[in-house]
Amino acid sequence: MDYKNAGVDIEAGYKSVELMKKYVQGTMRPEVMGGLGGFSGAFSAAAFKDMEDPVLLSGTDGCGTKVKLAIIMDKHDTIGIDAVAMCVNDIACAGGEPLFFLDYIACGKNYPEKIAEIVKGVAEGCLQSEAALIGGETAEHPGLMPEEDYDLAGFAVGVCDRKDMITGEHLKAGDVLIGMASTGVHSNGFSLVRKVFEKELTREGLNTYYDELGKTLGEALLMPTRIYVKALKSLKKAGVTVKACSHITGGGFQENVPRMLKEGTHAVIKKDSYEVPAIFKMLAKKGDIAEDMMYNTYNMGIGMIVAVDPADAEKAMEAIRAAGDTPYVIGSIEDGEKGVTLC
Repeated sequence: MDYKNAGVDIEAGYKSVELMKKYVQGTMRPEVMGGLGGFSGAFSAAAFKDMEDPVLLSGTDGCGTKVKLAIIMDKHDTIGIDAVAMCVNDIACAGGEPLFFLDYIACGKNYPEKIAEIVKGVAEGCLQSEAALIGGETAEHPGLMPEEDYDLAGFAVGVCDRKDMITGEHLKAGDVLIGMASTGVHSNGFSLVRKVFEKELTREGLNTYYDELGKTLGEALLMPTRIYVKALKSLKKAGVTVKACSHITGGGFQENVPRMLKEGTHAVIKKDSYEVPAIFKMLAKKGDIAEDMMYNTYNMGIGMIVAVDPADAEKAMEAIRAAGDTPYVIGSIEDGEKGVTLC
């Protein structure tokens, strides 16, 4: 009896590391110390040694049951972008610059080529957010999960000067809310997605083309989560003060918008201020999901919201566009009880 007979293939693990190295190398920053394969990832504090009062920020998350769609479609090169996005967007939301990321892959059986494809996506997410991929772990779990299954999660660390943190403390009535377009469902609410599209959850069903989507159902649902790090950096570079910021994830507008507000302020968002993507309309119609539940579960086409002074609104829109994102003026801040009204 040996470890391989027990279901854990050490040699496959070695091969996975070799295959992923070329992707990981592309994410390196000058501050990274050492290479892939050490017991820990090392990152020099040189990146923030000149800050007046550096504050470390962290975020950890996974991709939820969106991974199941990647498994059904046997397409694993973008799900890693989702894992990175869910972490670095939270850091950017607080005013931070992501520095590095580490991933964790749990699998029923280590297929080296599949693991390398997953890490390829993680590396792409790191490139998009300008964070270094300095380590990770692939754990083979025979008997705990089916051989074809895996789960993916990770965490990121970022930094910002305390004076640049986005806290919402200076938010006031009249401030403008600008939303940045999402790429679709992102990485939340997929248990409901899978319930609604239960009959379509085959490779054939997910590869079915829909005119209203302009792509296959699988392509629409597996579209990677948008990373907004560059948009937030562009705002800062343009001299725009972001007073408050919200990453629209699980819980949609109802849960996430109030998190950006201080006591005594209320957000008013106009639902007709932008076009809701077709995938959400299809999801609501097929699943007979009430509009309130849709906005309480999904991003509905807006992945990040920033609050700025009215005098900075146009400059903010230009800065967001310059970063490659699509902005919309979607509402404003009013005096009132902390919360959000969708009208």
